[in-house]
Amino acid sequence: MRNKGAGARHHRLIYLLSVAHRRLQRWMAAQAESEVTPAQAGLLFILGKQDGVLIGEAGAALDLGPAGISGLVDRTAAAKLIERRADREDGRAFRIWLTPKGLTALAQAKAGAAEVNAALTEGFTAAEIDVVARWLTSIQDKFPRGADE
Repeated sequence: MRNKGAGARHHRLIYLLSVAHRRLQRWMAAQAESEVTPAQAGLLFILGKQDGVLIGEAGAALDLGPAGISGLVDRTAAAKLIERRADREDGRAFRIWLTPKGLTALAQAKAGAAEVNAALTEGFTAAEIDVVARWLTSIQDKFPRGADE
């Protein structure tokens, strides 16, 4: 089902997505109580679900390439939120683990994410948010990672 009919509206979706992303990222980064960046929070969320993941697995979950996840892990480890340990089965691979400080930051990030999600969904029905979530998820299928690399 394509949206190419004569009555199709032009919503400037690329522009709207880009502006929304920038504004949300700037707003989140400006929050004084936030101890972590949005990217670091994403990494903490992954470790909150499964502590001790391989660095490459975390990168894939965050849609980051090797350089991106390496830098994020370096910055997050420098903040003492995570620690890197050699994999027991493959000495060349590293796993990342939450530290006690990281667990505290994860709890704060979860609370902050709940507040932001509440603000993002305010004024919309659950059905409308389901459509938005489905549409945003479909972008990942239509433009898979690696297709442009």
